[in-house]
Amino acid sequence: MQNRRTFLKAAVLSASIAAIGGLSSSAYAADTIKVGILHSLSGTMAISETALKETALMTIEEINAKGGVLGKKLEPVVVDPASDWPKFAEKARQLLSQDKVAVTFGCWTSVSRKSVLPVYKELNGLLFYPVQYEGEELEKNVFYTGAAPNQQAIPAVEYLMSKEGGSAKRFVLLGTDYVYPRTTNKILRAFLKSKGVADADIIEEYTPFGHSDYQTIIAKIKKFAGEGKKTAVISTINGDSNVPFYKELGNAGLKAKDVPVVAFSVGEEELRGVDAKPLVGHLAAWNYFMTVKNPENEKFIKMYRDWAKKAKLPKPETVVTNDPMEATYVGIHMWAQAVEKAKSTDTDKVIAAMAGQTFKAPSGFTLKMDETNHHLHKPVFIGEIKADGQFNTVWKTKGPIRAQPWSPFIPGNEGKQKL
Repeated sequence: MQNRRTFLKAAVLSASIAAIGGLSSSAYAADTIKVGILHSLSGTMAISETALKETALMTIEEINAKGGVLGKKLEPVVVDPASDWPKFAEKARQLLSQDKVAVTFGCWTSVSRKSVLPVYKELNGLLFYPVQYEGEELEKNVFYTGAAPNQQAIPAVEYLMSKEGGSAKRFVLLGTDYVYPRTTNKILRAFLKSKGVADADIIEEYTPFGHSDYQTIIAKIKKFAGEGKKTAVISTINGDSNVPFYKELGNAGLKAKDVPVVAFSVGEEELRGVDAKPLVGHLAAWNYFMTVKNPENEKFIKMYRDWAKKAKLPKPETVVTNDPMEATYVGIHMWAQAVEKAKSTDTDKVIAAMAGQTFKAPSGFTLKMDETNHHLHKPVFIGEIKADGQFNTVWKTKGPIRAQPWSPFIPGNEGKQKL
């Protein structure tokens, strides 16, 4: 009996010490560390976001197979905000307040990210955002593992204007009607103006999410391109609207050699839904392509194909990898490294430990999380669409470049590149 009392006293004392010791996250104190996955698995954005959910689950399984984080297994908590922007905020609050996740990996569109930001700030949560975006934002509670405009949009337009890229003189800025395309195009207009392009040589067109009839817009582009100067289209169309856009492009006979389209939100996953043969030669700008040749990418592709079979994904033999999937993969690994360094899942401690984290990415480059601006240093690739829906790299940077969250082409942004 005496031994039992001694044991119980010791257990109570141990629990008290643990509580005093500041295990500030309930996720850390539990048997597992809960990890939120916040992606649209239905609605207009499911075509793009579902693969990011699968990538996150695959990466969590990979980390767990190696012993987890802080000796604990990661437990994914998957929610579906269903391409409904207010629902993103609702699901984010659920993940933080009810599920007590230590971190969230999620969002695709900037409107979904803007929707959840107040929640992560209020509850001091941590969000890893894996998709290229318009910049003009820098938040303590967010790590941006996709590209800023100077890591995608600006290099792509510079390429189009170069002799190598076709010497474009007129530009169609075509996007889905929300913050990312409009802000990106504001930046691109200012950039083009700095290069001497007149307003008369730029047209802007926007369509709603889920838009499917591009006949009128394609006809307008064809007319604009027929007025004498080399014309290029810069596409910030998002989600499943890309399928009818590219189909109509093919139907209208707009070839890449005549009017090249460079897309910022179309990758290997989106091209699975269209016949890519009429699109050969059109372009996309990203920080990773599946066709990049290196050992890290071979491992990444094999891992995802093995995962697809195990998870019984539809047509697992056709699965592809893409840039936001790579950004998701890198972000989860960097977060895990930061937690190990901080010896805690506490948000503020992990934020501090994230500064300067590095990871050898499937792109073949060692990526670094900037010490002051919460963005990755990333390489830039421009690729031409091939008949099989993959990309042939036609231009790339020599190495990773530092993000500029605040575009220098927007007045007043000077000196705003860090938190």
